[in-house]
Amino acid sequence: MAKNKVRVLPLGGVGEVGRNMWVVEYDDEIVILDCGVMFPEADMLGVDLVLPDITYLREKTSKIKGILLTHGHEDHIGAVPHLISDLGFPPIFGTRLAHGLLSNKLKEHRLLDKVTQVIINDTDTFQVGSFTVEPFHIAHSIPDAVGFALTTPAGMVIYLTDWKLDHTPVDGKPTNIQKLSDLAQRKPLVLLTDCVRVESKGYTPSESTIGEAFDNIFAVAPGRIIVATFASNISRVQQVIDSAEAYGRKVMLAGRSMENNSRIALEMGFLRAEQGTLIRPSELGAYPDDQIAVVCTGSQGEPMAALNRMANRDYNHLKIKEGDTVVVSATPIPGNEVSVSRVINNLFRLGADVIYGGDAKVHVSGHAAQEELKLVLALLQPEFVIPFHGDYRHMVLYRKLAMSISGKFTEENVIIPEPGSIMEFSHGSGKVVGKAPVGYIYVDGTTVGDVGNVVVRDRQMLAKDGMLIVVVGIDMSSGELVAGPDVVSRGFVYMRQSRDLVEATKDAVRSALTVRNGAMPGSIDSAFVSRKIKDVVSEFLYRETKRRPMVLPVVMEV
Repeated sequence: MAKNKVRVLPLGGVGEVGRNMWVVEYDDEIVILDCGVMFPEADMLGVDLVLPDITYLREKTSKIKGILLTHGHEDHIGAVPHLISDLGFPPIFGTRLAHGLLSNKLKEHRLLDKVTQVIINDTDTFQVGSFTVEPFHIAHSIPDAVGFALTTPAGMVIYLTDWKLDHTPVDGKPTNIQKLSDLAQRKPLVLLTDCVRVESKGYTPSESTIGEAFDNIFAVAPGRIIVATFASNISRVQQVIDSAEAYGRKVMLAGRSMENNSRIALEMGFLRAEQGTLIRPSELGAYPDDQIAVVCTGSQGEPMAALNRMANRDYNHLKIKEGDTVVVSATPIPGNEVSVSRVINNLFRLGADVIYGGDAKVHVSGHAAQEELKLVLALLQPEFVIPFHGDYRHMVLYRKLAMSISGKFTEENVIIPEPGSIMEFSHGSGKVVGKAPVGYIYVDGTTVGDVGNVVVRDRQMLAKDGMLIVVVGIDMSSGELVAGPDVVSRGFVYMRQSRDLVEATKDAVRSALTVRNGAMPGSIDSAFVSRKIKDVVSEFLYRETKRRPMVLPVVMEV
């Protein structure tokens, strides 16, 4: 790479919401921006988390000078414990709260003493290799969030993710527009920006409007109030505590991640509560229902989260009953709508009054809408813009939005990347020059990467049509069928009600493995028999049922 160019590429976060991870290269040095996870889509069966693919970096670990974290949400820090060792343990730069939440994850993975954590604030410039890094505060749904301006000899790259122009945020610190104005005077080369709410007109409502909605609910709710939100949404937890204190309620935190994150935020001063406001689960029985509020996880319908367990009457400390008011203070992540609806239905069945959805005004986005996106574009006027942190349609709509505000932005300087697109920039020049290998890296239980696309595809096939196991015993010297075939169905047909089909399948196998003299000719191998059974049975079952179960031959050599 030429010394007068800066290289930028996404290893995640492009054409999707989550897995945010960007690589910025200059000369022979690399800086990583964020390192997040994505929660699995509905068809990623059995998968717990999805990580960025760091194949591009595996042979470049000596060049990595640091990881810069913008804030403490899972889609920006969640992959660090899984990937930090493969990246060579570079130092991690982030704000106090981001490091506080990350430290808890590193401790769980027994990596805390191996990682160098450098705490930064949102005003001090610092050096990472040859990159001059200037953080600046941005308003989001979690306190202590920043954007970054990275200055290199080739030009300035501004990384502005998960932001909005909230003038009355819960923590009292709006986006630093003055800093953005100062950066604009230095003619930024590239702007990397969040675009997920480009379809929303106007401005994103302030977080303060949620406090008003909570106050209205707390003023009239006859019994317990249960608020479900993201565990890392510290600002929302603060609003529940504020309303509870105003209306004389105690607050219980439910869910392991909610308890851990809130404890860290309390210790660091990002969460405030009066003495005696927060109570333990064992203390719930000491107060009448109209003096209790609960903040819990489960706003996305997660199977093991506190709200889902409450809805299934499986939460020991609290059983949903008539008179309870449940507030779902979040918007379902795409793919989670069915799970969220199921939880809400169960809550209604148990007699709760459930408040949810956009009309209830109990949730606002932490991302910028159209007018905010246009304002920042007009203010910064970068040479090139790269939208991300949104689906592909969001990036295309962002390009159209950018082209509508002035004659400065064209299709050539609003670049829509693909995952892994390697882009090089210098003043007057910006283009895609290559493609890094990228894909999904799955976390399943405690293993990372053992489950690949082939395994997930097999799981999808099993979920769709089930499987059929065919067991045979073959004399390998003569090829004679000496045992079976036996057939076992799982998820394909109920064998007691499908005896004719099962027997016909067995006949098809016998015919395939038998010739006129009663055996297959000559000495054969088990691989040949397995392939023969699989082909014959698959073809027969599709002809009879128009379904394609996974066929697993088991050949016993006799």
